[in-house]
Amino acid sequence: MPVRSAVQGVVRLAGRRLPLVSFLARLPAALCPTGTLLMVTQFGGVARGGIVAGALWSGQAVGGPLLGRLADRRGHRPVVLAASVANALTIVALVLAAVARVPLTVQAACALLAGFTVPQIGPLARTRWIALADRHPEGRELVGHALAFDAVVDETSFVVGPALVGILAWAVHPAAGLVCAAVLMAVFGTVFALHPTAPAAAPRSTRTGRLRPGPLLPLLAMTVLQGVMFGAANTGVQALARGDAGVGGLIWSAMGVTSATGGFLLATLAERLDLTTRLRTAMAAQAALTLTLLPVGAALGATLSVAAIGIAVAPTLIALFGLVERITPADRMGETMTLLGSGLVVGQGLAVLVAGPLADRHGYTAAFALTCGAGGLALLLALALVRPPRYPLRRAAAPQVAVGAPAG
Repeated sequence: MPVRSAVQGVVRLAGRRLPLVSFLARLPAALCPTGTLLMVTQFGGVARGGIVAGALWSGQAVGGPLLGRLADRRGHRPVVLAASVANALTIVALVLAAVARVPLTVQAACALLAGFTVPQIGPLARTRWIALADRHPEGRELVGHALAFDAVVDETSFVVGPALVGILAWAVHPAAGLVCAAVLMAVFGTVFALHPTAPAAAPRSTRTGRLRPGPLLPLLAMTVLQGVMFGAANTGVQALARGDAGVGGLIWSAMGVTSATGGFLLATLAERLDLTTRLRTAMAAQAALTLTLLPVGAALGATLSVAAIGIAVAPTLIALFGLVERITPADRMGETMTLLGSGLVVGQGLAVLVAGPLADRHGYTAAFALTCGAGGLALLLALALVRPPRYPLRRAAAPQVAVGAPAG
């Protein structure tokens, strides 16, 4: 199916508003990590900035699956609405704490709460696309296109977010990026929560779905390793840029651009290859492309290498989330999608803890070597454990989740 037809088919599922609303509602998740690091570093130094940003990541890693489970049990509207309001308020509290230069423990506590209350717009948007596609005559084909489309929205947000933080910090104030995130969350998080496509809670009597640890755990492990790849590569890029956030951000944004392009191109192949084959192929390409980081010696080479890796990133994530969709009952979809999202966050946090000291002692190439190692290990897991018998072509029948009518 041509890219244009695939996108049109996805948009017909929910109307034109949902993609725009979900993009603006998930943009704060891309603004906050960079915005927190930049703001706290500006007012308290690099070490304090790293600790507070780490607290933000930790809160998100723990809170994500809990909010996903609540959304499955209580419905998207009350959970996302409450989380959006709470997240906007805690971001404001973090800004006030940093500007007032209160003790580090208070700033870290505010960041922890800000991370914990992130309403997981990206993973929950995927559950909406899946629920909508399940009700469509071309549901199975459209699920693949919808996940590809959503991956592009995600990648675009993580290109726009850090760039917007840098622009606002330069033109307005170091805290302007986080203030923008709070406003976006309060407004568009609420709109996303109340959108007609929000699934209602499944009746208690129909909650029969059980997670299957056997096929789920390898996918979660590969997601954590994917996060390690991102975190280590980004750390290496920043070390190469010698702390210049503008140069480092520009280099890193190249991955988002090519990843979004790869996601669009994948829409033409979604119905031709089985997801297990696509995952192994994408991970093989990704592992091979990470090796181009090792000989890098300047910003231009790093940009080209990061851009090349990006081509395989969206196909890998689309396949991972697609396989999770196949093995997960409908009434546990939000929980598993947010679990994988937390896996990415945990991997990035672990990588920063390890790659930072490595880069300080042995140079940026050591951080890039960690990227290559994570990519290679993820490929080995995919080759050994991701086989069609463990991942059926279709998701087993499960209780249907009520979804509102498509919006215009």
